Amino acid sequence: MNGRQYVEGIGRRKEATARVRLYPGGTGNYLINDKPAAEYLSRMGDLDTALSPLRLCGMEGSFDMSVLVKGGGITGQTDAIKLGVARAILKLDPEKRPLLRHAGLLTRDPRAKERKKPGLRRARKAPTYTKR
Repeated sequence: MNGRQYVEGIGRRKEATARVRLYPGGTGNYLINDKPAAEYLSRMGDLDTALSPLRLCGMEGSFDMSVLVKGGGITGQTDAIKLGVARAILKLDPEKRPLLRHAGLLTRDPRAKERKKPGLRRARKAPTYTKR
């Protein structure tokens, strides 16, 4: 895939960041961190979620995809890839914006881990109350 023209999209979710490169004219070869996508996203439904923007636009087999994803956990990485793919599609074809926007694929999910508060065990969990 090196040396070919590509379109890039950056996606983020929680602590995960994904750099997605779509290579037009491909055959549907998807690599995530130099592994086949099905091997990297082995949990049921994760690959479908990550590739949902391509499926929605009817472009599933017409691109090769290379993803570099860092940080976070499995769910955060999956959603970061999804956002990166949607943004890359948007650069290729700006007319797809209403379709992607209506499906909620262009909005970054702002939810993140809440910070720990003093006197508590976690963000909201209080120590067990004891009367004596």
